[in-house]
Amino acid sequence: MEFNKILKNALLVIVACLALSACATKKAGTGQMQGDVYTGKDTVEYLASGVPDRVFFATNESVLTTASRETLRKQAAWLRKNSKINIVLEGHADERGTREYNLALGERRANAAKDYLMTYGVSSDRISVLSYGKERPVDSGSNPLSWSKNRRSVTVKAN
Repeated sequence: MEFNKILKNALLVIVACLALSACATKKAGTGQMQGDVYTGKDTVEYLASGVPDRVFFATNESVLTTASRETLRKQAAWLRKNSKINIVLEGHADERGTREYNLALGERRANAAKDYLMTYGVSSDRISVLSYGKERPVDSGSNPLSWSKNRRSVTVKAN
């Protein structure tokens, strides 16, 4: 009985992650706080027209998923064609864990995305890494779906 409940919850989280990675896009605009939720910064314009600006991670992980790698390949292709654009990869974590742990985890996540972009020809000079840890959730809920939305790396245009 307990195993079925665990399996059901795991499947729910996996489906939620797949759904989020399939349709997560953000329109370009100025970021701001709305209550406890951070709305993000300016994204590179193309991200609003077909390529997601974020990739998602499993709990306590910084390993890229298949969907994340596909998103980053699309970002790399666009960045190679637009060589004057520099980006910042923002690493994020969910609310669980200490501030210090989540800052380090967010940095590992952003660096995983950076390393992958570099393997597809994007110069490291064009990519900065910044970790917010758990400080800027996109969903302030305290449940598995909210946590899955907050475990991410977001690509934004560097100023």
